[in-house]
Amino acid sequence: MKKYLMILMLGLISISGYAQRMIYRQKAVEVNTGILSDKDLSSNYYFNITLNSFGRYGNYWIWGAELQSRSTDYKQWKIPIKSYLGEMGYSLQLFSDNRKFITLNAGLTGVGGFEVVNKGDSTLMDGAVLHSKNQFVLGTAGRLSLETYISDRIVFMVQGRLRVLWGTDLEKFRPSSGVGLRINF
Repeated sequence: MKKYLMILMLGLISISGYAQRMIYRQKAVEVNTGILSDKDLSSNYYFNITLNSFGRYGNYWIWGAELQSRSTDYKQWKIPIKSYLGEMGYSLQLFSDNRKFITLNAGLTGVGGFEVVNKGDSTLMDGAVLHSKNQFVLGTAGRLSLETYISDRIVFMVQGRLRVLWGTDLEKFRPSSGVGLRINF
């Protein structure tokens, strides 16, 4: 009897327990950063903070705020462009292993915010006048993210995104790529 009890105990100990991931109504905070173009990486970047709320089947709602810092060349100078954006949308789980260790998600969001060109100054260093103005922008964004759990609550992700913005005098299509961390609570 002791022998069978011992085998049962060893069997129970050897079964690994897995944390529940992407639970319905679970919340998470996500921080992302990345690049907006392949030229001059020091002045073409974004920083994003997002609140996520998980739905069913690994899908989740997205509410985020983002700062984009870009520059464009004019003669020997760089004209700074800052965009302050908010976004809201939904992400669908496309692929996942059984334990949700690795997931592939695709999301679609609505985007709105304010764009500041040359710190609000329309006159450049050589006296030229900018026709691009500070203005409100509105649009949509799509994202594809590959996510993996580092621990039961911390997720590492790699993202590719495309924003389409109207109301801007600059590029309407803005691709970006980046990395991020999500903390589930």
